[in-house]
Amino acid sequence: MTESETTLSDLKDLGGLQPEVDEAPPEPVRDAQGRSYATGRRKDAVARVWVKPGSGRITVNGRDQETYFARPVLRMLLAQPFLVTERLNQFDVICTVTGGGLSGQAGAVRHGISRALVNYEPELRVRLKAVGFLTRDSRQVERKKYGKRKARRSFQFSKR
Repeated sequence: MTESETTLSDLKDLGGLQPEVDEAPPEPVRDAQGRSYATGRRKDAVARVWVKPGSGRITVNGRDQETYFARPVLRMLLAQPFLVTERLNQFDVICTVTGGGLSGQAGAVRHGISRALVNYEPELRVRLKAVGFLTRDSRQVERKKYGKRKARRSFQFSKR
């Protein structure tokens, strides 16, 4: 066999020729007060979230989470990133939310908390990504069409 001819068995040896890349783990992103910031979005709601070490207090628009999100399901949404990462009651959260309804706002705060936790501790990214908390839920309300009662619902037909 000449040097110009190559076979598949010869190409297996080429695998070791690629340079090895040593990727350093990403650095935490924190401000002067030791907080990490992130923005979360869901439907029309936008949440600006700051996470810092603390006792587990969550403040939404200057009010405690129990008064702002009265329904337990919405408060459960806020706790999910901490439960997945086993960091319950270790971080204080301060957030401001605008737009949308309460359900969309709770989803936006959860998205923001997840992203802020990753900024604070980059090694948590694998866990949060696996359960889908870092992915923005892009579903939006469908617009109302002309000649329809809602987006797809027609007016009731009347024979007489």
